[in-house]
Amino acid sequence: MKILIADDDAPSCFILQSLLTSWGYEVRSAADGDEAWRILCEPDHPQLLLLDWMMPGIEGPEIVRRLREKSPETPYYSIIITSHTDKDSAASALDAGADDFIAKPFDNNELRARVKVGYRTNCLQKALSEHILDLDQALSRVKQLEGIIPICMYCKKIRDDKNSWQQLEKYITEHSEALFSHGMCPDCFEEQMKIIKINTAP
Repeated sequence: MKILIADDDAPSCFILQSLLTSWGYEVRSAADGDEAWRILCEPDHPQLLLLDWMMPGIEGPEIVRRLREKSPETPYYSIIITSHTDKDSAASALDAGADDFIAKPFDNNELRARVKVGYRTNCLQKALSEHILDLDQALSRVKQLEGIIPICMYCKKIRDDKNSWQQLEKYITEHSEALFSHGMCPDCFEEQMKIIKINTAP
């Protein structure tokens, strides 16, 4: 998973990048908020974020707020990192839409645990989004076969939206993922056998 680090303090950014890389993550870094925002506007951008609260350009909580407005359906997980340790600062970060908050200087084990939570959360959100998409597509296919469908009472052809008539199996194939295999029911088989006997009788 890709992680974005945004921190204007070069030593802190280097330490974070070294730790996350050693833990197996792919890391991108930004030296200020403006660069971080440019990265987040790129295709295939990171969705797990470690953002310094105070940095030049756009500050961490503001980046989170913009992301929530820009792409509310995208599963971002953001952790605000700051030297502020008071409860009001934590509350402000979370109110802006951040998912977590960690104070400097941070404990490496605590940071690793919090990043793991973010990773698991992102994976679950991504799986849920894909599942919802599959359900929406399935519902769309079901809706294609809803409503009153005109059918001929004699030949059983169906009238489509273009007011033309077509075989039942062709209509259903075009409006669903169903496939047909042809056979013969017992009643029709018996009827056909009667016809054959009549036609072949001496």
